[in-house]
Amino acid sequence: MKVYNLACPLDHRFEGWFASEEDCLSQQDKGMLACPVCDSTDISRMPSAPHIAKSSSTELTVSKTDAGSLSGNVVALTGLDHSHLEAQVQAAFLKGMRELMGRSEDVGNSFAEEARKIHYKESPERSIRGQTTLDEAEALREEGIDVLAMPLMPAFKNTLQ
Repeated sequence: MKVYNLACPLDHRFEGWFASEEDCLSQQDKGMLACPVCDSTDISRMPSAPHIAKSSSTELTVSKTDAGSLSGNVVALTGLDHSHLEAQVQAAFLKGMRELMGRSEDVGNSFAEEARKIHYKESPERSIRGQTTLDEAEALREEGIDVLAMPLMPAFKNTLQ
């Protein structure tokens, strides 16, 4: 198993695991490699130290540091462990965002107005998403309307919706 550091034109970096270099090149030539963040198939291999996976296991090895050297519970990760953890967190985040986008209606800039209509039973109850100002979101909270602020990530807009 060969592991390569890959990147898309937007500099989203991720790992690719391949049976061989030829397998990697073949998938790249056929456009089968895609960025997990923006779905671009324009993927390039990044310089990296050679790494050959010795196991098919994706479990992380996490070790606690010596309690005498540091106070509290500190978890140490090797560089390889960190890469795997980062990839797992990114994949989980993207999966959650896609699910959230798929289960909610985009009401755009009329988010506050539509949230109030739902809260006051003037509109059918459903999950919505959209844009509003921080002041308006705070006003919604003061009215007892639950609002979850999420960062607007332009790279996700087309991929997730």
